Amino acid sequence: MVTKALMTAEAEEEKEHGAERPPLRSSLEEINSTVSVPKSSTSFWRSLFAFSGPGALVAVGYMDPGNWITSIGGGAQYGYLLMSVVLMSSLVAMMLQYMSAKLGIVTGLDLAQATRLHTGKKMGYALWICTELAVMATDVAEVIGAAIALNLLFGIPLMVGILLTVLDVLLLLGLMQIGFRKIEAIVVALISVIMVVFIYEVVVAQPSLPDVFRGLIPQKQILHPGELTMALGIVGATVMPHNLYLHSSIVQSRDFDRTDPKQMKNAVRFATWDSNIQLSAAFIVNALLLVLGAAMFYGHGEGLGTFSSLYNALSDSAMAGPVASSLLSTLFAVALLASGQNSTITGTLTGQIVMEGFINLHIPLWLRRVVTRVLSIIPVLICAFVWGDNEGTLDQVLVYSQVFLCVALPISMIPLVYFTSSKKIMGEKYANPRWLAVLGWFVTAVLTVLNLQLVVQDIAALF
Repeated sequence: MVTKALMTAEAEEEKEHGAERPPLRSSLEEINSTVSVPKSSTSFWRSLFAFSGPGALVAVGYMDPGNWITSIGGGAQYGYLLMSVVLMSSLVAMMLQYMSAKLGIVTGLDLAQATRLHTGKKMGYALWICTELAVMATDVAEVIGAAIALNLLFGIPLMVGILLTVLDVLLLLGLMQIGFRKIEAIVVALISVIMVVFIYEVVVAQPSLPDVFRGLIPQKQILHPGELTMALGIVGATVMPHNLYLHSSIVQSRDFDRTDPKQMKNAVRFATWDSNIQLSAAFIVNALLLVLGAAMFYGHGEGLGTFSSLYNALSDSAMAGPVASSLLSTLFAVALLASGQNSTITGTLTGQIVMEGFINLHIPLWLRRVVTRVLSIIPVLICAFVWGDNEGTLDQVLVYSQVFLCVALPISMIPLVYFTSSKKIMGEKYANPRWLAVLGWFVTAVLTVLNLQLVVQDIAALF
């Protein structure tokens, strides 16, 4: 259901531009309102189970391959010092995803649709291009992570692995045929694999628990140049813009009566529970990555800048100590492959959301997937061809792909905080209270500055 304020805004925009646009369609039409939820009072756990799922797809973006090097490297170089940074990043993510889910449930619009309704046609296309670049940058990380995992597990050359990632379009097409609820279950299963792998590896590493909990308390040492740079990397790699578009859309997969205040309240409530639980799981994974780096590799951080180096270090007693084994290395590669496949699913859905939302263009999902994946592997293939079958080069491509994500973050955060703080759009009951609006704008400003600083650092590193 589109709110009265937003429909008015759409009508005014059409009048201003002298032409009517095609009628607004439901976000992700093929899955919109397809998952049944309790319509009347029922147990808390039954309702939570019915609404659980979208949060898992969102959590994937907070534990994708792009985060791994930063988290493990932070632990390897600075021990448990940056645990507090991982915690604060996760709390910020929970706040933003709560706003995103609330926007989708209350207005019936995803973030791309809502933004388009408040901009002109030209601005809509410009925002779509910027957001598409961010989605492609996310896809680059998936391609590289999957190709490296295939190389580590099966010895498949990186060039061949890159080309094989195009075939995962068949995987997604198959999944879309079995229903969205089952896709959510598969994603949860893959997240569970990643978590179990790293819990096992951290238990084997025997970290100092007092030091781990002490690291959750912010310390002045974080402000030192080296530590601050790593902290910025962790924060910048955590909050991904595509997740804000994704969450505002997939929460609409639940079938409930938006004209019933009680059902609306329950939808917001349980979507928030779902999101916070799954993002807590993402926090645990990122914390485990940092703890793993601190417990096994503290003092050896300079040599762990690639996935291969981490894979090899886990089986090298000189690096990981007496607990080193080939099993730890293999499990690491399995988790990396699971992470890449999870990100493939969410990346494709987000691409469809922003294309339909910003420019109202609907194309078959298989074509969307092929186009996105082919475009994303072109720069990776070029680098692999020019500089050879070298993982170090691909890791650099992964780092620089994050520049687009840094630029796109303010484009998604600013309208999100604005829309969810507006009583005209959200209504008196669901608009952000003043304290949350102020906190949202503060976080937006800080993350924008931090991400711009990362962009400057990445560009400076090129010269």
